[in-house]
Amino acid sequence: MSKKNSGGLVYSTETGGRTCPECRQPLDQCQCNTEQRSTSSDGIVRLHRETKGRKGKGVTLVKGLDLPEKDLKALAKTLKAKCGTGGTIKEGVIEIQGDHRDTLQTELEKQGWTVKKAGG
Repeated sequence: MSKKNSGGLVYSTETGGRTCPECRQPLDQCQCNTEQRSTSSDGIVRLHRETKGRKGKGVTLVKGLDLPEKDLKALAKTLKAKCGTGGTIKEGVIEIQGDHRDTLQTELEKQGWTVKKAGG
């Protein structure tokens, strides 16, 4: 059995970063259908607590937000300020340092999101 290669260039030093595997353009200039690239979501934001791969340090993951990168960064900045801690965005998932699921749940519900706590 052979593996199907979804293949394509993923990173190029020539273009200065990550590229779309379909059209091979930088992600910010991608010509592909953005709905096709977005993660499938049921409209529910899920809050996870995770310590795996972080030397025992816990982070809260905010998953299920189908927002453009610019809006996702703005939301992450707001959430980090509300929790008074740092964080980042990785692959469309907001990571907030520490266990702030309760704080994040109330803040996201104020903004109109349907929120569920999931996982540990």
